[in-house]
Amino acid sequence: MHGIPAASIRAFSHRCLALIKICFSIIYTFKVEPPVGGDDTALNGIKLYCAEPFSEVIKDAITSAKGPWGDWTKVYWCPAGELVSFSLKVEPPTDGDDTAANNIMFQCSDLKIFKGDGGTWGNFGTWSKICCSGICGIKTRVEKSQGKGDDTALNDVQLYCC
Repeated sequence: MHGIPAASIRAFSHRCLALIKICFSIIYTFKVEPPVGGDDTALNGIKLYCAEPFSEVIKDAITSAKGPWGDWTKVYWCPAGELVSFSLKVEPPTDGDDTAANNIMFQCSDLKIFKGDGGTWGNFGTWSKICCSGICGIKTRVEKSQGKGDDTALNDVQLYCC
């Protein structure tokens, strides 16, 4: 198992990193806070569902650290294979309300690309290298609640290739 590059975007003292059990992912969903007009967080979590290729029968689900805001979006499914690459949408730091990670696009092994229902701020970064054997693990960095300060929630994601 090896990591495919992630997009580091914000340095802060509290980091929450977790690698959950391994599964080959073909289905995914996001936890997203919609714009609230101040102290927006956008992308709060990513959940990967595991199933056999060409099957919609879910065997397991994995998630890593996630923020407390928002709701889970609709589920996206790679109908003919696994998730093999990703591009993270990130808002760079501003002088005001920062959101950090906003959205993610995944490429499936059949070359289809799906863009999630994440936030609107920022830009998509470069695509990760293709993981021919499929993405099978996740590690995220989430900023803890800042109380009355500016919250960002999910700041970084690293997906693992098995």
